[in-house]
Amino acid sequence: MKKIEEIFSIPDLRKRVLFTLFLLVVYRIGAHIPTPGINADALAQFFARQTGTLLGFFDMFTGGALQRLTVFGLGIMPYISAAIILELLTVVSPTLAELKKQGSQGREKITKYTRYGTVLISAIQGLGIAIGLEAMTAPNGSNVVLFPGWGFRFTTMITLTTGTIFLMWLGEKITEKGIGNGISIIIFAGIIASFPTAVINTIRLLQTGELQIITLIVVLIIILAVTAAVIFMEISYRRIPIQYVRRGTYAGMRSNVANSYLPIRLNPAGVIPIIFAASVVAFPSTLSTFANNPIIAKIGYYFSPSSIVYYIIYIGLIVFFTYFYTSIIFNPDDIADNIEKSHGVIPGKRPGKPTAEFIDYVLSRLTFVGAIYLAIVAILPQIIIRQFNMPFYFGGTSLLIVIGVGLDVMQKIESHLISHNYDGFIKSGKIKGRGYV
Repeated sequence: MKKIEEIFSIPDLRKRVLFTLFLLVVYRIGAHIPTPGINADALAQFFARQTGTLLGFFDMFTGGALQRLTVFGLGIMPYISAAIILELLTVVSPTLAELKKQGSQGREKITKYTRYGTVLISAIQGLGIAIGLEAMTAPNGSNVVLFPGWGFRFTTMITLTTGTIFLMWLGEKITEKGIGNGISIIIFAGIIASFPTAVINTIRLLQTGELQIITLIVVLIIILAVTAAVIFMEISYRRIPIQYVRRGTYAGMRSNVANSYLPIRLNPAGVIPIIFAASVVAFPSTLSTFANNPIIAKIGYYFSPSSIVYYIIYIGLIVFFTYFYTSIIFNPDDIADNIEKSHGVIPGKRPGKPTAEFIDYVLSRLTFVGAIYLAIVAILPQIIIRQFNMPFYFGGTSLLIVIGVGLDVMQKIESHLISHNYDGFIKSGKIKGRGYV
């Protein structure tokens, strides 16, 4: 309570927090405005069967907006997809690689390309969803789309694309005038939006006796333990010491050495490998939902949580994408180059290739630790929830995003508090400067 009072006692911080909350309220209101031409009951019945499929996976990021096909049905995922695609293209495109090195101007151009890519991906996904909805029926046989045709397809495509563009704008405004990264906060809000429903369902099962209080306590203890482990991993770094040598430019001044370090996270790739792996492994089961083919249905079974093959493939994909994505976002040669240009050196390592080889050595081992950690976080909750038949789901992806965004927001608030206290100390102090000739 003291922290909250301190937050709201600082005008600038209070304004940022309230601005962020206001835009999140706008987001949640939009997540309940339906797209025209949809039979909401039939769509809800259809999505009730999509647990574990690609549709259910993406619905988690939209806070149920995809399940209701609201104006924010696509969520912010097209923007994330465009950003990831551009990140991958920087490896094969010299032009994009050069833009990435140009500082703020280069980042502005990459952001502009990301926006264009978001519009394109949203339009394609919106049209695909509209066409797919026309073929969908509820278990009772009623059609999901009331009036199929190109009028419905065009309206749905425009509505969903506009909703994603508006969400992109909200995210950028939160980043600019609010607290934390706006895109991440919107995803965070979408994930935790299902929490109240999960609590209500759990209470109902306890009242009816379908869920035992001992089982619930055991699962909650496991959830707390996994959450604590994730927090520990997300705030842990491997620090590589660096010494920067600064030399004087005039006679009489000796060179001096400044010690610093290069921080590398124990999980360098973040949550991206789980998103990639979950998307790939959920695709066959999604395809089996739409295709009435016994072979595809059999393949879909092996890619569902009911099969041990699913877990083996899922773990293998997480490990592969962890190494793949880390190799893209971290280039040991570039890092060694930057250290040398800054007149820095890693103690015991010569500049240039030896430094790059040492960084690659450290990074490869951290990547292995990160891959195993991501695999455990992704698989363990699924096994526990399936074993205890719990009515709520806490998955690796959602858990990592919620904790990561929460820690980021807390750090941003803490920085504002420290900055405010420091400014107050300077203004109220009686420190006088001393002039030198």
